[in-house]
Amino acid sequence: MKKLITMGIFAMLSGLFPCQANADTNVVRSDKAFTTTLDINNFKWTRQPESCVIKGDTIEVVTKPCTDLWQRTYYHFRNDNAPVFQMETEEKFFSFIVKTDFTESHHRFDQCGIVLYLDSDNWLKGSVEYENEEFQHLGSVVTNNGYSDWATTAIPAQVKTMWYRLSRREDDYCIECSQDGVRFTQMRVCHMHQGGGKIRFGIYACSPEQSSFKAIFTDMKLTECAWKAHDGQQPD
Repeated sequence: MKKLITMGIFAMLSGLFPCQANADTNVVRSDKAFTTTLDINNFKWTRQPESCVIKGDTIEVVTKPCTDLWQRTYYHFRNDNAPVFQMETEEKFFSFIVKTDFTESHHRFDQCGIVLYLDSDNWLKGSVEYENEEFQHLGSVVTNNGYSDWATTAIPAQVKTMWYRLSRREDDYCIECSQDGVRFTQMRVCHMHQGGGKIRFGIYACSPEQSSFKAIFTDMKLTECAWKAHDGQQPD
């Protein structure tokens, strides 16, 4: 029965998803669109990982045990020691895309993904968290004013890569995921109470329990905001 459930989930997903650096910045921009190959030299660590190697546009991060991001909700636990690698911007409308490879994740809650970390009480993240040999959690956490939530869906443990796209429209945000980097599916729309001015965004990886693994990030870029303005009901 468990195998049938896993196969069913995988079929559903198939439908949904048919350091130092020498990177240069390449910007193509007009009134309507822009694409930017990110200069990794503009990124800074908030807390160092166990190790990090940057080769061209590939970032390899090895996690430290007992590192995580979580604030209070459900069991009052607080952990604010995961390394995040971010750049700053005041751009109000954009999308940030990155591909993650977590083939080496193997222990409960091992995770890596996209992040917007403002301070210990205000941040969001999207990732796949390892659970066991049968399934893992594809999900997101939004923390506003010191309280976290966690929205997830179960996906097969065989999935070992995932693309993410974080889009900003002023102080509102959208997190999407994709298995091919072309077709993205919405994971979360949220508001960040402290996310209306200058922000920091990027990548993170951590191992909340007694574990360590290598996370690989590639294909980072900025584009025009792929999350278009709402075309339905207008505000009062």
